[in-house]
Amino acid sequence: MTELKLKLSVLPTEPGCYMMKDKYGEILYVGKAKNLRNRVRSYFTGAHDEKTMRLVREITDFDFIVTSTEVESLLLELNLIKKHYPRYNILLKDDKSYPFIKITKEKHPRLLVTRTVKPSSGTHFGPYPNAYSAHETKKLLDRIYPLRKCNTMPDKLCLYYHIGQCLGPCVYDVKQEQYDEMINGITRFLNGETEQIMSDLKEKMETASEALEFEKAKEYRDLRGHIENTMMKQKMMTADMTSRDVFGYSVSKGWMSVSVLLIRNGNLIEKKAELFPIQDDVEEEFYRYIVQFYDLKSSLLPKEVHIPKEFNKDIIAEVVESKVFQPQRGAKKEMVELAIKNAKIAIDNKFDIIDRDERRTVKAIEALGEALDIETPIRIEAFDNSNIQGVDPVSVMVSFIDGKPSKKNYRKYKIKTVDDIDDYASMAEAVRRRYTRVLKENLPLPNLIIVDGALGHMNTVKSVLLDEMSLDIPVAGLAKNDKHQTAELLFGDNGEIVPMKKNSQSFYLLQRIQDEVHRFAISFHRNIRSKSQSMSVLDNIEGVGPKRKQKLLKHFGSIKRMKDKEVDDFIEIGIPKNVAEHILEGIK
Repeated sequence: MTELKLKLSVLPTEPGCYMMKDKYGEILYVGKAKNLRNRVRSYFTGAHDEKTMRLVREITDFDFIVTSTEVESLLLELNLIKKHYPRYNILLKDDKSYPFIKITKEKHPRLLVTRTVKPSSGTHFGPYPNAYSAHETKKLLDRIYPLRKCNTMPDKLCLYYHIGQCLGPCVYDVKQEQYDEMINGITRFLNGETEQIMSDLKEKMETASEALEFEKAKEYRDLRGHIENTMMKQKMMTADMTSRDVFGYSVSKGWMSVSVLLIRNGNLIEKKAELFPIQDDVEEEFYRYIVQFYDLKSSLLPKEVHIPKEFNKDIIAEVVESKVFQPQRGAKKEMVELAIKNAKIAIDNKFDIIDRDERRTVKAIEALGEALDIETPIRIEAFDNSNIQGVDPVSVMVSFIDGKPSKKNYRKYKIKTVDDIDDYASMAEAVRRRYTRVLKENLPLPNLIIVDGALGHMNTVKSVLLDEMSLDIPVAGLAKNDKHQTAELLFGDNGEIVPMKKNSQSFYLLQRIQDEVHRFAISFHRNIRSKSQSMSVLDNIEGVGPKRKQKLLKHFGSIKRMKDKEVDDFIEIGIPKNVAEHILEGIK
């Protein structure tokens, strides 16, 4: 702490980024600041929420980088987060790109759905809210405008020509005027100008009907219906066709919700909201969110970005390279208010769900503690074994805190001291290794240990805890019925059945624990077996490394087939003669 205080006293007052580090030199958190000295000092003074207190307790050192401007520090912060992935930073994982419809710039153009926008390769329309929407629109256009469908030009007419969805440029000469007419029609369609197309189809429908070509008339009628369904506009508060993203936010209980309305061609194509814990002040978190949003989203930037009036639009404008507005009145202000409303609903819903879930899980562990006559088991650890006829035995431990799985505390154990099938000895080894480590590192002990098994497993675990470690931790067993479902909770010296209602929250919790520990054990065992099965007699043969082993198995299929081969068969696939001789000798 003395060294920290010394470093804090000489911090510069310029803008920049800071990196909080733990005792191992690992970067815990990256932040930006207008004034490095004031910001970094604030972590070590005054009151903080629980998340920040946890961070501060782990900090043993920090580093910093001075920047020329606040915008530079914002961009540097993002790069540092992406480089180091600090566990106290929230980095948005939503890297999905939105689909576009593209008319290619080729001699014989095509209509494609793509998520990669390269202006030089064609004309792009969108983005669309999802792939289904884009593909449905393309399918409709394919029925009206017969551009080519193949990636590589074939030498004969294909099915698309015969069903009227291609002009057959592989065989027939298609004039540029025909392509220009179709491209103009597609462009008008995708820009929302469908009146001419609807009129043309109506005229064709009536002509076909008068000629008693009722099937063709029905096809034109159906096309008109598809166009109406596809192009049905969502009613919005803005009538212009400008592409814009509208941001709103809400803050509650140490969390922030940012909502974005994506508007293209006058349509709201998507509403999305991200929620994340606040590690900085609200303004910095908002800037950080927008930087990540436009860095990770690989679609085209909108012409406009609308934000609430509380923030500095100049900072955002430098980051997103779009026009940034803070509407003060009218329909555009209402859109920002709608984004704010969406953000508030998202965060309110989150805490409603959390509150309900908390009440349910708290009630479950309280009822479980009462049923066993122990203190409320806030921390539960459960053990299970897995093996097949004694091969590759493993054991696992899962942890539930406040009735919820705590996956960072799960543990896997490859059994080292047991040769035969001995479920009790395997569990004893796992329990011994787990709590030796807990005591050595002064980690928290569980309030309850659950074993997948009955009295024998319970007594094995109790013996390790009491006789070897002098630990008095309650141990319960979970017995299954003939359908391998959780049936009874066992407790006490003789493994008595604990009366519990099968539809109670506490019994549901026990089912989740038993299912989870069993799943984890099976998954771990399968992984171990797949690794051991990948080993073969080839591993011990001189001159056969991993690549050559893969080549041999790919060509011959198995060791058994290799046994029937001659040296020349190996030489034919590039194996040296001396290595081929070693192989045949080694696989006899």
